[in-house]
Amino acid sequence: MKIAIFGLGYVGFTAACCIASEGHEVVGVDVSDEKINDINDGAPPFEEPGLKELMTKAKQIGSLYATKSISDALSDTDIAIVCVGTPSAPDGSHDMSYIIEVTRQIAESLSKGNQSKITVAFRSTMRPGSIRKLILPIFESILEPNFNNWLEVVYNPEFLREASAINDYFHPSKIVIGTLNGSKSELLESLHENIDATTFYSNYEEAEITKFVDNTWHATKVTFANEIGRLCKKIGISSEKVHEIFVSDTKLNISPYYMRPGGAFGGSCLPKDTRALQYISSDVGANTCMLDTLLRSNEAHKNFHYEQVMSKLSGNSKVLMAGLAFKSNTDDLRESPNVDLARKLLSSGVDLKIFDPALDPVKLKGKNLGFVYSNIPSIDRLLVGKEEANKGDWDLVIKSNDTANMIDDKYDSISTHTIS
Repeated sequence: MKIAIFGLGYVGFTAACCIASEGHEVVGVDVSDEKINDINDGAPPFEEPGLKELMTKAKQIGSLYATKSISDALSDTDIAIVCVGTPSAPDGSHDMSYIIEVTRQIAESLSKGNQSKITVAFRSTMRPGSIRKLILPIFESILEPNFNNWLEVVYNPEFLREASAINDYFHPSKIVIGTLNGSKSELLESLHENIDATTFYSNYEEAEITKFVDNTWHATKVTFANEIGRLCKKIGISSEKVHEIFVSDTKLNISPYYMRPGGAFGGSCLPKDTRALQYISSDVGANTCMLDTLLRSNEAHKNFHYEQVMSKLSGNSKVLMAGLAFKSNTDDLRESPNVDLARKLLSSGVDLKIFDPALDPVKLKGKNLGFVYSNIPSIDRLLVGKEEANKGDWDLVIKSNDTANMIDDKYDSISTHTIS
């Protein structure tokens, strides 16, 4: 295939060399005369292990060159890949001026001749909604109304790390392709046919946010590790040994188990221990800013679920909460986010009943007993059995934990379930 790559910075030129080494004809497009001349003379524009060798191989077989001419680059091209920069604007948003300009130039070039089917793939990091609300309207304003018949626009984020970019290109953790309706892209399938990785197809927006989620999670991990490291050093503990123990647990600590978006955390351990660690950090002056925000963020998530539930109710709605404990098959109600949600709903006048087969108020003791009655004094008359739960005329069922699996699916429902 013939591939045109717009933007010969780190991402664009690395991809150009990797693709060209597979035998595809690759044309790089950039506004810098110096960069174009260097590439055509065989000099890579930056240092990256193995890049010079790939570039030399591609130049020897005549599969890589650079130009400023967009029309030449797009002539008989199968795929155009946009890798121009989206630097930070003064307010923290992405500066989309380079994306807008290259999109306009591609559209104007395509409008001047009979163009066979082409795929334009954007790899630049951009805000979710950018393809649908910014890129497509530019193409629509310049090209004929039915341009979708011959022009496919996709979003295909890259996951390259400096100093290991070539290995990351050929052995990525995943391939993500966003399309107009989540359907497959035949040309990108062909481009990636020699790459062994799981491919995820999605709508544009899910693909666009992927890079943000990944990079922010990596930043979170670094920040968490550094805060724990500071805390350990302050109290004379080996952060290296703590790290060794922590990462050895791939069942819970290094796993997807707690990574599914759902309900707020609760129970007898997580809130208590997070609160205590915050105190220890403050006491020794470790200044762990991220740790200090965890409980506040958790409270915000509780309020979010309350607002979501209330948005689905009207008038004298009858509501069933399936699961009151923070975890199914237990009667532990201590700091359960479900108790907090039930309290807020009752305070708002909601006609609420609760189904939790593991819960018997008569058997509650100690702090467990005090917590639920201080928040829901009427708990005894709110509880219903399984038969009533499945026969009630509920306007909404709140699925708070796995107890919800015992309730028929005939009711309108909303999930506030979390991993515990």
